[in-house]
Amino acid sequence: MATKAAAAAPPKAEKALVFSWEGTDRKGNRVKGETRAANIALARADLRRQGITPLKLRKKSTSMLANRKKKITSKDIAIFSRQLATMMAAGVPMVQAFDIVGRGHNNPSMQEMVLSIKADVEGGTSLTAALRKHPLHFDDLFCNLVEAGEQAGVLETLLDKIATYKEKTESLKAKIKKALFYPTAVIVVAILITAIIMIFVIPQFKDLFSSFGADLPGFTLFVIKISDFVAAWWWAVLAAVVATVVTAANIWKRSPKFRETLDRLLLKVPVIGMIMHKAALARFCRTTATMFAAGVPLVEALQSVAGATGSAVYEKAVLTMRDDVATGQSLQLAMRQQGLFPHMVIQMVTIGEESGALDDMLAKVADFYEEEVDNAVDALSSLLEPLIMVILGTVIGGLVIALYLPIFQLGSVVSGH
Repeated sequence: MATKAAAAAPPKAEKALVFSWEGTDRKGNRVKGETRAANIALARADLRRQGITPLKLRKKSTSMLANRKKKITSKDIAIFSRQLATMMAAGVPMVQAFDIVGRGHNNPSMQEMVLSIKADVEGGTSLTAALRKHPLHFDDLFCNLVEAGEQAGVLETLLDKIATYKEKTESLKAKIKKALFYPTAVIVVAILITAIIMIFVIPQFKDLFSSFGADLPGFTLFVIKISDFVAAWWWAVLAAVVATVVTAANIWKRSPKFRETLDRLLLKVPVIGMIMHKAALARFCRTTATMFAAGVPLVEALQSVAGATGSAVYEKAVLTMRDDVATGQSLQLAMRQQGLFPHMVIQMVTIGEESGALDDMLAKVADFYEEEVDNAVDALSSLLEPLIMVILGTVIGGLVIALYLPIFQLGSVVSGH
């Protein structure tokens, strides 16, 4: 029985290795290069398929530094989607397209994954099944769209839609990151400068003030006490901040309730909450439009759309809408009951459902909200710049005044005598 079970178990996928080779091409010219394969026999067979007669073939030794893998980002997946869509639209066979994209990629991790998918497809596995082996990088939405394309025989068209969707999503993420990067960077620098002043500069002034033998102003004494605390306990403060951030991150990952509460609070924050609302609406409309245009049933589409909104509040709302639509309710009525969707979005969905052009209407709404996010990000940047300057000026200026107040007082005492 154990032997049968072992025989039934699927073989483990071999890890791709790098081989350096030298050989001759079909014209007899000496050529050399590198190739990736699971073992030396497959590497030799791959070279022969390309018309190369290998004379020297050896596994390339890699240092620990070279062996370190770069993380596969969502931007890598977006670029991969566009490259694959372009090649297949140009008539390049799927296996060859994977080979070209994989071997030409700069990221070794991405290269390994693409060539692994190529090997699966070459072995007779469907593209959907091959992609589902990499759930961290190809979510249900991506796989469902590919599956719809394979079943309908319009994979090239669907890959183009996926590529467009990924590009729009990445563009939206980049805009939101752009809005948050500048203020975050400035605040971090301000905290570092303030900490340096507190730990190193103020103690020097404290020694100077003690030689005056005069009473110090209350504001200066207050700043000196803060400096003494920071100088003595900076490590405890830093440890507490790091522990709080790590704990909050772990709770956020593991607790959907905490995630929803935090997202609900963020949605109420002025300006930033409005950007998050519009970004979630843009993602909802773009994803639903792409899925519906691909022929994915609405109930099944909403299941994938929920996780793509980027907000726990909207995710919960979309899952509730999916249950309502599954019982026969119209999408616009299900949206109206959630109290999250603006009147304009519901009206456009109503028109789309009545005219049979729901995907077109949702795509138009997505375009509108993506532009709104872009404008809101620019407005937020314009608003934050002077606000941050005022805060920085107040903090740094307050410290400088606290340090120089005793010197001004001493000058007035000396001039009075």
